[in-house]
Amino acid sequence: MNKHRLFIILFAAIALVPSFAASSSVMEVQTALVIQIGIILFVVKLGGMLAQKLRMPSVLGELISGMIIGPFALGGIGIPGFPTGLFAVGALGPEMPISPELYSIATIASIILLFMSGLETDIGMFLKYSVAGSIVGIGGVLVSFIAGDLVGVIAFGGSFMDPRNLFLGIMSTATSVGITARILSDRKKMDSPEGVTILAAAVFDDVLGIVFLAVVMGIAAIGEAHGGGAINWGRIGLIALRAFGLWLGFTALGLVLAKRIARFLKRFKHITAVSILALGLALILAGFFEKEGLAMIIGAYIIGLSLSKTDISHLIIDKLHVLYEFFVPIFFAVMGMLVDIRQFLSPSVLIAGLVFTVVAVLAKVIGCGLPALFVGFNPKGALRIGTGMVPRGEVALIIAGIGMSGSILSSDIFGMAIMMTLLTTVLAPFGLNAALKIKGRGTRKDQEKGEAKSAVFNFPSEEVALLVTDTMTHQLQSENFYVRTMDMDENLAQVRKDDLAFSMQLDGPTLNVNAAEQNMPVVMTTVFEAVATLNSSFEKLKNDFNPASFTSLANSGKADDSHRLAGSQSSAFRESCIVLDLKPSSKEEAIQTLVKTLADAGALGDPKLVLADVLERERSMSTGMQHGVALPHAKTDGVSTMTAAVGIVKDGMEYGSLDGEKTHIIVLSLSPKKNPGPHLQFLASVGALLRDNDRRKAILAAKSPAQVMELLAQQIKA
Repeated sequence: MNKHRLFIILFAAIALVPSFAASSSVMEVQTALVIQIGIILFVVKLGGMLAQKLRMPSVLGELISGMIIGPFALGGIGIPGFPTGLFAVGALGPEMPISPELYSIATIASIILLFMSGLETDIGMFLKYSVAGSIVGIGGVLVSFIAGDLVGVIAFGGSFMDPRNLFLGIMSTATSVGITARILSDRKKMDSPEGVTILAAAVFDDVLGIVFLAVVMGIAAIGEAHGGGAINWGRIGLIALRAFGLWLGFTALGLVLAKRIARFLKRFKHITAVSILALGLALILAGFFEKEGLAMIIGAYIIGLSLSKTDISHLIIDKLHVLYEFFVPIFFAVMGMLVDIRQFLSPSVLIAGLVFTVVAVLAKVIGCGLPALFVGFNPKGALRIGTGMVPRGEVALIIAGIGMSGSILSSDIFGMAIMMTLLTTVLAPFGLNAALKIKGRGTRKDQEKGEAKSAVFNFPSEEVALLVTDTMTHQLQSENFYVRTMDMDENLAQVRKDDLAFSMQLDGPTLNVNAAEQNMPVVMTTVFEAVATLNSSFEKLKNDFNPASFTSLANSGKADDSHRLAGSQSSAFRESCIVLDLKPSSKEEAIQTLVKTLADAGALGDPKLVLADVLERERSMSTGMQHGVALPHAKTDGVSTMTAAVGIVKDGMEYGSLDGEKTHIIVLSLSPKKNPGPHLQFLASVGALLRDNDRRKAILAAKSPAQVMELLAQQIKA
């Protein structure tokens, strides 16, 4: 009764919230923001999943999802509680159609995105790895920047130094290497000369793009100060020098002090605190750069880049992954919301967007391909490198968002930028796949490296494969290998140290590794050592861990209503699967009999697989508990729903129980491996029910399966 009263009070309180919210504009804003974020999370997740099913990057689905629910589409349609639409155009007008609060969330997301990008940057590759990569990267950035700027000059007028045109130039420079990396891995070309060069050049793209943004932000600030009039070139030079100096100075300082910063952060002991405070540093430096008239993302990238070579970088990436998964899709959705899709109906915008896309593709193919011809590649290799550098992505969207929020880009120019980003991301995989299908090597001379080889390691289960891969990663990082996650959705990573490189991709219980032939010994040794380490740990656990120590813990718990079997759990039992007089000669025979009982009842899809999975679980550690109870169980692909069988051994049997006593009641439970549901809760509930001595005696004395069913369903007495 008290519970019902509490429910009524809570319901009344919730029902009254809208009336209080209506009296407070702050509460109205907060309520709208909370609902908006909730809707965005669901929509972008669905959009991302759909894009992945179509073998497209999830970012495309998230971006398009934002366009669909944005203020210029469904978000502008009135609904109850939001008469002008959930994402209606705000007070700032079409040039900034979403609320400042939602855009602030997106800004934080962009800071997290660039901070993580900095952490994942291979600074070693940037500083010393490949001359070819640096030349190709610089060529691609310069040609793309000039081409993008000239598109703006022709389409919208103004000079080459017009901030609008400069922003179009910067947006043309960025490369989204994740898409390219997945294709290279699928075709076993990650460690090829072209693959290595693309990955190295992409690092230069990111860094030089950030430098260019710093300079352009300074120039844009001067343009505003002069009201768009004539600009003093000497002053532009000073501003550009100052912007570049700030970037270079803080980057150099960060790299020099990186280990000291890491030591300072590690004083906070817990790695979660270390990760959060590292992000705090990124936020502080981001704010400082904004105060200095530069973009926030520059400061965030510098902190990430500085910490990328420290021993805490991979831990920070791991701990902040959930934060990344929460915020970053919101950013892409908000970028989509800023697109006035009505602009795409304008022939001038549509044509300009298509022209911008064509120029952006050609700029990368030519800008990266031509320099490749002078660093040892033939036309085939140059074409592969050029097409591999085509896709734009996250950085281009962030730069476009900065231009939009700073009133530098109009809605039609922003729409052009989004169109270019979408189309280059969609078209690039087709171009690169076609280039890779062209037979013949991509270099002028035969490389000393052997042909790329593929090694496939099949582990007993997905859990074991994940453990081995994690152990490999930690061991490699401890020896200063650089492990970079290229595509988190595809579980694709690249490992590199000096000239040694290979890629790893986890697919369920299978680990696929691609490497040059001479690098295969390192791969084999790494896998072997990881397995040996885990095997040693498991042996120690098996030998040193005493299951009997659980007896005191098991006896300390008090049974109450919380251990009553829920409806979905009790439905796992059926009368036809209760054996009242089981007489096995061994626990293996007992398990076989119960599996056969379930099979005869039509509860199993694959009885042989079920039996093998249950016996395998039993071999790892006996499921004989205390007080004459045994709970054999397994997660298996042999069942589609949770199911259970009960066997009663009147005279008892040896089962290897924790307390050494004979076992009288055996409850076999099975759950589907891919959707186990309340597997652990079911085991805990059955164990708690059978701790009741009176209940156990009643079950042993039961005359029919129906009586056993009733006893298992009864509520535990206080």
